[in-house]
Amino acid sequence: MKYNTDVLVIGSGIAGLNFVLQIKKIHPNCKVTVITKGKESESNTELAQGGIAIVHHKTDSIKKHIEDTIKAGDGLCNENVVSFVVNQGPIVLKELEEFGVVFDKNKQHELDLGMEGGHSKNRIVHVKDTTGKEIEKALLTQVKKLKNVTLLKHHFVLDLLKNKSNFCCEGAIILNEKEQTLASFYSRVTFIATGGAGQIYKYTTNPKVTTGDGIAMCSRIGVKLNDLEFIQFHPTTLYQKNENPVFLISEAVRGIGAKLLNHKNERFMSKYDDRLELASRDIVSRAIHDELEMENKEFVQLKCDHLIEDEFKNHFKQIYEKCNSLNINPSIDPIPVCPAQHYFGGGIVTDINGQTTLNSLFAAGECASTGLHGANRLASNSLLEAFVFSKQSAISASKHITKTVYYLPQWINYKSPPQSLIEKAIELKNKIQQIMWDNVGIKRSNNSLSTAKIELMKIQNEVKVINQNDFIDQTLLELKNIIEISLLVVEHSQKRRTNKGGFYNINLK
Repeated sequence: MKYNTDVLVIGSGIAGLNFVLQIKKIHPNCKVTVITKGKESESNTELAQGGIAIVHHKTDSIKKHIEDTIKAGDGLCNENVVSFVVNQGPIVLKELEEFGVVFDKNKQHELDLGMEGGHSKNRIVHVKDTTGKEIEKALLTQVKKLKNVTLLKHHFVLDLLKNKSNFCCEGAIILNEKEQTLASFYSRVTFIATGGAGQIYKYTTNPKVTTGDGIAMCSRIGVKLNDLEFIQFHPTTLYQKNENPVFLISEAVRGIGAKLLNHKNERFMSKYDDRLELASRDIVSRAIHDELEMENKEFVQLKCDHLIEDEFKNHFKQIYEKCNSLNINPSIDPIPVCPAQHYFGGGIVTDINGQTTLNSLFAAGECASTGLHGANRLASNSLLEAFVFSKQSAISASKHITKTVYYLPQWINYKSPPQSLIEKAIELKNKIQQIMWDNVGIKRSNNSLSTAKIELMKIQNEVKVINQNDFIDQTLLELKNIIEISLLVVEHSQKRRTNKGGFYNINLK
């Protein structure tokens, strides 16, 4: 067997880039190929505003962070995984600083630790409201310094290559979007860091590239998936009708004292949780959902007028500029907010070393199901999880790398679809997003799930007809992944018999 790369990395967010950096520490001369279907920095990491949850101050403790994580996860977290990840926090902080991330400091020149919902202590390490962007930039800078690392932008992974005799992943089939060619990339190790599947919903904070590709690919070759019913909705996104993606108003805004008001100008969170605006995201999202139903409105109001303008601008520069572009002054005017899909709670099952149920295939980040989040992710635990498990994956995957014979991939041309077929695919994608939003959202029911499954299966049949033509195009391939993931979410939702965390069925207890 010939190989053209030692390591194939699919995705270039925090998990993908950190995996590259960590495995190159162990095998400096190994050949690494990174595939990303958009720009090299286009990922959920880049959009992460709040920060990364790390125990740092003497008034905090590892024990408290573990307890907060398990409470948010509504009893479904793997406690050994939670303990392992939280204990890694200080090490992660040190490595990120070594990679060049400069976190915010207070007047005492100590880390400025933010507060977010579900946390009992201030422990969110951040860079203003652009933490993810700064981490992405720093890691990308470090990766570009490395030798024998090829970063292929605007490339799309169609499917994984599986050796059935030894149940091993051997790489993937890659589409070069700009050249309109295909090639099989063989590798000794394949690492999936493709993020979530926010684009199965009409309203999401996720960028257009998050179409569940890695999860769908794994499903097609029999890799175990778990907890796909747990979809986290962020309670406060900027209300702009028919926007996708929507703009996130970071939880840190509530962490610094912002209040939620209904259209009677009344605070309402006291009816739902003693922690008020700082309850976990599932609780706040359902509370806002109920208020909107009662008032027959499309948004509630987030009031931040306890901060003077310069204070708000200093803490939340990106949010201030976005609001200001819409003639909203956050220190005076209430911000119209509503929930939107934000984080994919389940995904590809991995062990504590990032190993999936397929040999030589590893995964980390939002596409993976590690046991950390349980039924609901605690705010700002995701960047921590992605860093920890990408590092673990690199350590474990390094054992698979031996001397490799390289060859250049043989690219072949493929048949592109007519524009009418692409337009049809976009139309079907929009239908799927509406079905999922209406029926598989913050609150579900037996009837809504049945309705969604029937409607989605009709669309799946249309997608199969489209694919019979053997046309290859990113829009068509994403549609295939979106319909598969949507049906999986519905099926997992129908199997769950109790309400937990981010999953709520009005017909269950």
